[in-house]
Amino acid sequence: MDRYFDRLDDRWRSLPVGKQHLYTLYFFVGYLLLTVGVVAKVWYDTKQSKNDMHIEHIENPVLKKNESPARLQDTLSTILKNRIYERK
Repeated sequence: MDRYFDRLDDRWRSLPVGKQHLYTLYFFVGYLLLTVGVVAKVWYDTKQSKNDMHIEHIENPVLKKNESPARLQDTLSTILKNRIYERK
């Protein structure tokens, strides 16, 4: 891996300075266009959102259950009995 980067560096240094400048300019313009595109997309998305916040009360999930505790207890006792007597 080290040799690859050394060869790449040697190839870069062997290019004329004008060509290095031109490649650097192309990479910078590409990076600039990408940055402008991302900033424009973020700006557009934040402009389109309504930023409405609906605040509601938090409901207790335990109180929301419609099942009676007796039914759950029966289910638990059935499971335990089936394990004891090895039923399926």
